[in-house]
Amino acid sequence: MNRTAVVVETLDLDESGWLLEAPGGDPVPDHRLNEHFAEHIAPPISATDLFVYVHGWQTSPASALRAAERLMGLAVHRLATAPDSYPTLSAAGFDPWCVVVRWPSSSAITPAGYRKIRDRAHAMGARDGVGHAAHILGQLLGYLDTERSHPAAAPVMANRDGQYLHLMGHSFGCRFLCEAVQWAADARFVDTLGWNATSSTSARPFTADSMLLFQMAARRDAFLSLFPHILPGDSHDGAPLRGPVVTTYSRHDRATGFWHLRAEHQSGIGHSGIGPAPAPMFTTHLLPLDVRYPHAALDHAFVNVDASDTYVRGRRLNPAGAHSDHIRPESTHLLMTLADYSR
Repeated sequence: MNRTAVVVETLDLDESGWLLEAPGGDPVPDHRLNEHFAEHIAPPISATDLFVYVHGWQTSPASALRAAERLMGLAVHRLATAPDSYPTLSAAGFDPWCVVVRWPSSSAITPAGYRKIRDRAHAMGARDGVGHAAHILGQLLGYLDTERSHPAAAPVMANRDGQYLHLMGHSFGCRFLCEAVQWAADARFVDTLGWNATSSTSARPFTADSMLLFQMAARRDAFLSLFPHILPGDSHDGAPLRGPVVTTYSRHDRATGFWHLRAEHQSGIGHSGIGPAPAPMFTTHLLPLDVRYPHAALDHAFVNVDASDTYVRGRRLNPAGAHSDHIRPESTHLLMTLADYSR
């Protein structure tokens, strides 16, 4: 299958979640974060959609890059071969650019190894500990917000003349994204992040246009227990998300099923979908390529997508099951539909 090449840049974090100059290199000083972003990941003006992808468990730096390249290549191929499935993208143009955030996620493929990376991911992302991933990702998203093109008077960043921003995570990488966008819900950190989510006078409020979480490695009540500020509440304004939070799940995902059940006494989102949540949700199926998602199926604060009929494969003898079986055309069909409906 021929796929058009998409530029995919990389950023690397250490075990504390801090940004590195290069894989295994020195930490980037705090005062140089935006300078480092400008040197390594400046999105081209020609790009219509900016994607941030954070990988999950058991993913090497090279594998993370390949996964992002395959997802982006499949997306471009989908539009080229089925333009009628994404009419707005087809009419307005679609030129994606992607940055993949890489972090040390390898461990033994055992329940103990899964718990080790679960604990590491929590420590890296938690704001009340020594973790820095939420801060670094927040800085990255704030940088992309200031760099992406947009009309000066646009009421929101998502508009047909600007660049759209989409967040994608897999497994434990979903936690980092949720922590990063939730960080913006706390007004004390808005200036640090370069976001202005709480100001009604700003002509440039930050928004992410969609967040797609593949096989999320978190307990089913995570959006109540871990990420309660994703949506607006009595004491906070909510994360700067314009579009829905969409999660895929598959009963063939043993990592977030069998192992997660034993580690946290309930199955994970990647196995059973979001459970209790701060807003009503809609559940649908991961659709085949020849079936278009109705707008009403995705126009909700939270959307569970049952991928049990599609995410079925795992590497031979891999006890994680279909945990990493999301690099598929059907996944990019969902991704492209979210981008299409963001217009």
